Amino acid sequence: MNYPLSQIPARTEKPRTTGITMVMDKGLGLRETADLAEIGTDYIDFVKLGFGTALLTNKLEEKLAIYRQNNITPYFGGYRSFVNKYKLSHVEVSDGSLKMKSDIKLGYIETLAKEFTVLSEVGSKKADIVYSLEEWAEMMRNELQAGSFMVIAEARESGNTGIYNTDGSANKALINGIINEIDINKILWEAPLKAQQTMFIKLLGSNVSLGNIAANEVLSLETLRRGLRGDTFSDFLI
Repeated sequence: MNYPLSQIPARTEKPRTTGITMVMDKGLGLRETADLAEIGTDYIDFVKLGFGTALLTNKLEEKLAIYRQNNITPYFGGYRSFVNKYKLSHVEVSDGSLKMKSDIKLGYIETLAKEFTVLSEVGSKKADIVYSLEEWAEMMRNELQAGSFMVIAEARESGNTGIYNTDGSANKALINGIINEIDINKILWEAPLKAQQTMFIKLLGSNVSLGNIAANEVLSLETLRRGLRGDTFSDFLI
């Protein structure tokens, strides 16, 4: 804070286990990466190099170094040897695009958790695959028991599948059901849209963990968390 305001909601400090912000890097250049890291050093916990962009990014090692120098943890999917080559500490295990049997996914999580911090993603990227609340809760519970640091509630970067309806609105029955079944401090909710971010902050407070945040919306998300925007102002400052 550049000016002390006592009524601003308290935020967890890095290294955080709650109130995490995960940003999606969809192909930033080095100068854009440096700008993002400078602005987000206090606010961004993880940056995911999404869509396989790590395989195509020029000067990948330099990009990763910028994030690390600013206390931001980068990660991406891929072969274990590829992850080891770039000395990543975190990995994501997901079956959102390519379905795999539960025991195989849990085996990957258990094995990788011995060497890495694992984030596992639950839910499908395909709108025609719908899981019941019981299935969501069972998958999340099993993956946490297998060694996942957190489970990620799927929404895609478009925010219109998984825990959301096709129009981007929240599947509130599903979300509330998950909250009743799983420790909320162990869930990172994908919330790429402002309305989704606002909904979760109102529902679970400033220190809810949110992911798939656009690179140019890091500070605007933080102002939502602090009650500085009209969307959450009355929830925290009145």
